[in-house]
Amino acid sequence: MWIWIAVGVVVVLLGIWAVATYNGFIKLRNFVEESWKQIDVELHRRYDLIPNLVETVKGYAGHERQTLEAVTEARSAAASPGATPAEQASQENMLTSALRQLFAVAEAYPDLKANQNFLELQTQLTETEDRIAAGRRFYNANVRAWNTKLQTFPPNVVARVFNFKEAEYFEAEDPTVRRAPEVRF
Repeated sequence: MWIWIAVGVVVVLLGIWAVATYNGFIKLRNFVEESWKQIDVELHRRYDLIPNLVETVKGYAGHERQTLEAVTEARSAAASPGATPAEQASQENMLTSALRQLFAVAEAYPDLKANQNFLELQTQLTETEDRIAAGRRFYNANVRAWNTKLQTFPPNVVARVFNFKEAEYFEAEDPTVRRAPEVRF
């Protein structure tokens, strides 16, 4: 009789543990999704600023057509829906590279650099980039927590039963970001 009670208690405790572990996975998955949505909001803010920036530059440097088209194409690719975090990161890296070219063009036009609209757009874009970077850190921390729980024992047993998959990090792949700065004296 006591053996059946002990077995029953063990089964109930395992059931409670499995439910708590499953709920923990759901909570972490929701954190990952929420943090990705916050990045998405900031990315769309960035996409909304870019056409205004291109138009402002176009007024001063209209003959820089190739650079303006590269920025527009990169923005369109990055703004297209349905990308995974890894695909989105790749598209964002292309957009960042195109924006660098645009700002390099702007350096050649003193009137443009002094234009209040251009300066305001540049400031807003910089602030948005900072929020994207903060969102990326938050998202990647949530992905780390999710993936760690997914890979550790015994929660990985519950993860396999419910077919939970690892989440992708949102990483900068731009070689200029990853390269150590050169210091010369």
